[in-house]
Amino acid sequence: MFRAPLNLFRTLAIAEAISWTLLILGLILRASADLSIAVTIGGGIHGFVFLAYGATAVLVAKNQRWGAGPAVIAIASAVVPYATIPTELWLHRSGRLEGPWRLEPTGDPRDAAWHDRLMRWFLRRPWTLAILLAAAVIAVFVILLIVGPPGGWD
Repeated sequence: MFRAPLNLFRTLAIAEAISWTLLILGLILRASADLSIAVTIGGGIHGFVFLAYGATAVLVAKNQRWGAGPAVIAIASAVVPYATIPTELWLHRSGRLEGPWRLEPTGDPRDAAWHDRLMRWFLRRPWTLAILLAAAVIAVFVILLIVGPPGGWD
């Protein structure tokens, strides 16, 4: 399913937009029907997908050798509702999402860096990478839940 960076990034960009919809619906339900649980559910889903999208953006940026500008734009687009969709379109149209996962070293001197070798090792073991990224996202998510919601507790 995620045989190319484009597929993974597009899936998470769409998921992030959908999670914004759930959060906004939760806010509407809280305001109109006094259903605070709707924000808890929508916000929790959105927070988790937000973190997963951020991790995906970092992985794809590293694989595709984006500069700081496109990487920051991709990550920051998750902060603005629905901005991940036009960001994905821009990255795709500009060719930044083209190409396969970099599983083998090339003649590029950047491929000799330890972090590139480590990334290739994980990319050759997609289940290990997926489990590691999921564990990292879950750990950050749990820590943020313990710290509390944005704006503090009511």
